[in-house]
Amino acid sequence: MRLPHGSYDTLSEAMNKLKEQGFTYDFDFKHAHLCCGSENREYGSDELKIIEVHRFEGITDPEDSSILYAVESNDGAKGLVVDAYGMYADAEKTEFMSSIEIVDHNQDPEHKTDI
Repeated sequence: MRLPHGSYDTLSEAMNKLKEQGFTYDFDFKHAHLCCGSENREYGSDELKIIEVHRFEGITDPEDSSILYAVESNDGAKGLVVDAYGMYADAEKTEFMSSIEIVDHNQDPEHKTDI
């Protein structure tokens, strides 16, 4: 996993910083695809790469946990995907996201890292 600017304290801080880095689309998971509504596009897992992954636990409730993915599509669309993890995770979304290749820019480009 790539953490180029260190870890973030909050989900909103991470989202704001990643948007500044060009991850401007808000991807949504529907019908076993990531959808980019503003572009009317759908992507399968083989059309995507995860660039960064960040996990956050709720301050007052450890069950209030989320995971943020910075994703890039094969056509250059860059955006964010937010999911819960743990007890409140969407099993289908989690399975879909775990099937996407994670690109670690600190390693050989042929190297694949799992979530």
